[in-house]
Parts: sequence; structure tokens; C-alpha cells
Amino acid sequence: MTLPLPEGWRPIRVEDATTVAALIDEDEVYAGFRSRLGSEDVIDMSSRTDLEHDSWLRQQDGRVVAAGGGQLHAGTYFARGSVRPGSKGRGLGSLLLDFSEVRAGEHRVATVHQVALGPDAAARRLLESRGYREVRRHFEMTIELDEEPAEPELPEGLAIEVFREGDARVWHAAVTEALEDLWGFEAGPFEDWWRLRAGDDHSLWFLVRDREEIAAFARCEEGRRGGALVGELGVRKPWREQGLGRALLQHAFRELRRRGVERVGLVVDSANPSGATRLYESVGMLVEADHVTFAKPVL
Repeated sequence: MTLPLPEGWRPIRVEDATTVAALIDEDEVYAGFRSRLGSEDVIDMSSRTDLEHDSWLRQQDGRVVAAGGGQLHAGTYFARGSVRPGSKGRGLGSLLLDFSEVRAGEHRVATVHQVALGPDAAARRLLESRGYREVRRHFEMTIELDEEPAEPELPEGLAIEVFREGDARVWHAAVTEALEDLWGFEAGPFEDWWRLRAGDDHSLWFLVRDREEIAAFARCEEGRRGGALVGELGVRKPWREQGLGRALLQHAFRELRRRGVERVGLVVDSANPSGATRLYESVGMLVEADHVTFAKPVL
């Protein structure tokens, strides 16, 4: 926020990751979720945020009682805030909403989106009273790797490979094409994308190649949400309905379990046009939490 913040508020810093994660975790547990958010998750979110101008944190008596932030994405402004359960009802959520709307106006976007926990009735009342309407709902789905996952099966002639750095540009092109129909998706220019992803553990990026083309892909991250996260999964249109997404998930689960990971999660649009929710359920994943996105025009 370019204007001075009120007394007691300041931008989030990278070193706040652990305390901000604990705040969000407590808020999610209060909503009835089995949250496992960690500092790595907050650091990942922060990597796409201008913390100095697009994040806000409130401390009281040495404790973080509220925090939020926003970022430009797909031509709009997405924001989210959390308030510690014992500090709810004191106007802190309204202030976070004010801050994000000011920044959305400064970014000159046409629409601002706010992400709230699905069961949070108070957040819904606040947002709807300010002119917001629900536009999307996302599920967080998880699987506990108690047993060895099934062996993946692929059509004859296809096999699962591990990403090589020379694949970066064709991977980016495949992701851009395969996910273009997803609501809110924006891959961005290759250079910006690779700047964020060059340091990832690429041994957890899996692909199915058909001759020289990437037919399907799965990008996984260890150390997220108390286990691992499938950050992206996609199959390009010419190769759909052949079980490639299912095979990649099973391969990823087996490799992650081999590494000692006990839990894997992902986030899916409840209205995903490809019916992804059914795919994830078929490999043993269950809905563990839901988040609602609200939108309001600001120009």
C-alpha cells in the first residue's frame, strides 16, 4: 500500500513466514480444516508478491493477529487475509479488505478477487456486504500414502520420464496449451516463469513424451502442506482420454512415498471442465478443504 499503514500494521517480511503460517493454520483449523500449512508454503506465496506494497501484518502484544496480501494474476488482483480466531470481530478483516481494494485500484485492474475459507460465514457476510459475489470454489484434495500406490499403466510406446533442463521451453509451452481453459490460469512469459521455477527440485517434475512432444506433465513439490503438493497436472488435448493423468499421479505418489512422504495434496477447481475431481477421487484422493473466490468490479 503506497499510503502509510495505520499504527500497528506493517508489510510482511520473508522472516515472518513461520508466524504467518501458524496464523493461517490456526484460522483453517478454526474453520474445521485439518491444516498443515508451513513456512515453505508462505514463502512460495510470497515469491509472487510485492511484500513491501501488497502485504499487511498486524501485531498485538507480540503476536501476529492478522495478515494478508495480494498479487496481480491473469489481469486481475487476488487477495487473501487471515485473522486469528481470538481476534475476530474487531474489524481487522475489514481493514485487510480496505488495504487490498486500495492496492487493486492503484494497480488499475478492473476486478478484485478475495479468497476466503469455504465455511467462514462471517467472511462471506462481510464480502457480500461490500458488493462481492462468489465466482469460484476450489477444493484441496489429499491422499495419505499408507499403502503402496498402484503401478501406473500407459498406452504402448509411451513411458514416464523425469524433466531435463533442456525441456524447459517445451514444458512451458505444453503447460500453456494444456491448462489454457482453466479459470484464472496464466502461464506468463517463459522468462518470468523460469525465473521462479529454475531452482525447483526438477527430479519431481514428470512427463510423458510421445516421440519429441510432451503429451502430459506433473510438477510436484516436496515439503509443502506437511507432505508434498502436485502443483500442476495436465494432458494436452490430442492425448486425453488415454489415462496419462492417472498414470502420472500414480507414478508421483510412488516416488514420493519412496522418499518418505506420507501425504500428497493438490488444489482443483470444483468446476474444472475436464472433470479432474473425478480423476483425483479415482486414485484415492479426498476433499479435505474448500476455498471460495469472490469478485467485485473496482473500475
